[in-house]
Amino acid sequence: MYILGISAYYHDSAAALIQDGKIVAAAQEERFTRKKQDFNFPRNAIEYCLKQAGISINDLSYVAFYDKPLLKFERILDTYMAFAPRGFKSFYQAIPLWLKQKLHIKDTLHQELDYGGKILFPEHHESHGAACFYPSPFREAAFLTIDGVGEWATTSFGVGKDNRLTLMAEIDFPHSLGLLYAAFTYYCGFKVNSGEYKLMGLAPYGRPRFAPLIKEKMVDIKPDGSFRLNLDYFDYMVGNRMTNAAFHDLFGAPPRRSEDYIDQHYMDCAASIQEVTEEIMLKMVKNIHERTGMDNLCMAGGVALNCTANGRILREGPFKDIWIQPAAGDAGGALGAALLVWYQYLGNERKVVEGRDFQQGSYLGPEFGPDEVKSYLDGINADYEYVPTEEIPEKIADLIAQQNVIGWFQGRMEFGPRALGARSILGDARSGEMQSIMNLKIKFRESFRPFAPAVLREKVAEYFETDYASPYMLLITDVREERRLPMPTEAEAEQKLEEEKAVLRKEIVDLKEVNRHKEAAKVERLLENTDYLKFRNIIHHPRSDVPAITHVNYSARLQTVDRDGGNPLYYDMIKTFDEKYGCPVIVNTSFNVRGEPIVCTPEEAFRCFMRTKMDYLLLGNYLLDKRQQKEWKEEFDWMKEFTLD
Repeated sequence: MYILGISAYYHDSAAALIQDGKIVAAAQEERFTRKKQDFNFPRNAIEYCLKQAGISINDLSYVAFYDKPLLKFERILDTYMAFAPRGFKSFYQAIPLWLKQKLHIKDTLHQELDYGGKILFPEHHESHGAACFYPSPFREAAFLTIDGVGEWATTSFGVGKDNRLTLMAEIDFPHSLGLLYAAFTYYCGFKVNSGEYKLMGLAPYGRPRFAPLIKEKMVDIKPDGSFRLNLDYFDYMVGNRMTNAAFHDLFGAPPRRSEDYIDQHYMDCAASIQEVTEEIMLKMVKNIHERTGMDNLCMAGGVALNCTANGRILREGPFKDIWIQPAAGDAGGALGAALLVWYQYLGNERKVVEGRDFQQGSYLGPEFGPDEVKSYLDGINADYEYVPTEEIPEKIADLIAQQNVIGWFQGRMEFGPRALGARSILGDARSGEMQSIMNLKIKFRESFRPFAPAVLREKVAEYFETDYASPYMLLITDVREERRLPMPTEAEAEQKLEEEKAVLRKEIVDLKEVNRHKEAAKVERLLENTDYLKFRNIIHHPRSDVPAITHVNYSARLQTVDRDGGNPLYYDMIKTFDEKYGCPVIVNTSFNVRGEPIVCTPEEAFRCFMRTKMDYLLLGNYLLDKRQQKEWKEEFDWMKEFTLD
């Protein structure tokens, strides 16, 4: 029996296909259309899923959509009426789309799919709960789902046992931890629904001095982790902005413009909302443990991608074990909806294998065989070397040790926002320059953002303050104390700052002498921003013997790599690197540049390789050296959209 799950029309549309309860395929639509977090109907993702299974639409027994559109429409109408006449313009813009499309999703699905069978509509947070419990390695567990908003629910918890989910409680819109965090994402100058990672990465540079103010004025937190927001400070209920003038007045500054340098004020805001978020989540899980009596916890929803909070839940929370859905956001809702039909609606038995989840490493997307790769490379007259599979681990380990940056394209693409060794960019974690090189010359993104370590599962405790498996890069832990390097003293930091200012003053004089006054003015603005100059110096200061993956607070977002985890070649390469160079840790970041989805096809991988300062690209068995490729020309200036801090 085949069941197709679909999420669409909000953000991060996706499709997932299961066969008799086993996950056959899952992918986000953005990977095919190249539109970041594409919200449109996922026709390409659906086509891929059917092709992977070798079936047609007529072979489907059920289709499941990840939420209830009518219930969501009820919430939107009720909200607009509650806040009227505020938000009339937003209401006027939203309603035509609902009347034309979103209220008729059942008809739309029948038409788009050319499908005449049964379509089921679980609730949004049911889909999230199913997505985290059913693939988990637990026979029974509590589950917690937290996001912006589904239909009404923004947070829910319950219990999963065998093949059944039981919802126990929820918090409803407009009180939302996800939207609270998104409001600060917007305020700090990042894009909502994609910039939350940046806010989390920025937080360690700040001090949580606004946390008491947030708890006093904005959010009333109860001992059980439930909360209510003071809606006087937000505009998301009826407007197109997250925050309002009262919010800005409370913090004494307007929202940061994305092109502005980051100063200490916004770093402190990031640190403050991160601390409040962690406090709420820790109180929630303690209450859930008391209410359910379960030893295990499963998590999903966009907020479950907050790796810092997840790490604290594992270390400080009452649960013995946790499992987080790798595609925790709305994309994972497609998978949850399909699994909910198989287990809860149809009542099929759920079998659990001790210690192993059913996510298959989240390698659920398209793959490309050697003939396809070779045909593409020959078609563009690329220069390449064929490397036998057994030689790949040593070849790539040697190139990484020589300080090369490697594009690594192997097997099936990952499902979810993390690159897990199928569509990854790899580098040497021991390099003091690798973070800057990758951020500014490869990823074209903000220099403060940290990179993740991929580490051999059996050696994780030698480098990090944990011995816990983290195959999906969803937990943050600390680098071991003996591997850390001291941060500069206040006196050393001041000396470095004065040295840098002297360099900038000379640069201003030199620019003015050759009448480059516009550029000189830009440097003058930088010279005036002492907070940012200090921030930049901290970024580039080595913090451990694996500096490329060590954040400013000595933390790291960990991926543990197990040979049985679905990607043996990736494991073998890291193991070879350890055997030859004495380090079981490498840098792993997603194979894309800022503003683009992770690459899916060999063509997209080659294009990304040529656009950036990557040194080598491994496409399956085919290794490309950048120096040997012919000159790369773009039809348009794709770099003009990027602005860097």
